[in-house]
Amino acid sequence: MIEVSDERFDELVDAAFAAIPEELTGQLDNVVLFIEDDAPADDPHLLGLYDGVPLTERDSGYGGVMPDRIFVFRRPTLEMCGSEADVIHEVGITVAHEIAHHFGIDDARLHELGYA
Repeated sequence: MIEVSDERFDELVDAAFAAIPEELTGQLDNVVLFIEDDAPADDPHLLGLYDGVPLTERDSGYGGVMPDRIFVFRRPTLEMCGSEADVIHEVGITVAHEIAHHFGIDDARLHELGYA
């Protein structure tokens, strides 16, 4: 496992988010981004997770709900990477992948696009 400080990992996630075109990030609605050390116990190798209601599934009854949550998991990412360049790459893919879920893009399409 590569060693990357918590602060540096936060910087890499921030940079990955900043690299997403503003045409997309400007359309994020009621969503927050979290960095957690560990993935859920039932899927310990998970790098990221989207928990919410995608924009494509929201209707006129959507309102008064807690924000959607995007998680990036630090330890599983560092465990699979051999260099900081690998971490930068994986964090970039993970952030884009989870934001895509917010827009209603499923895993099959993300695999086709190379974000898996």
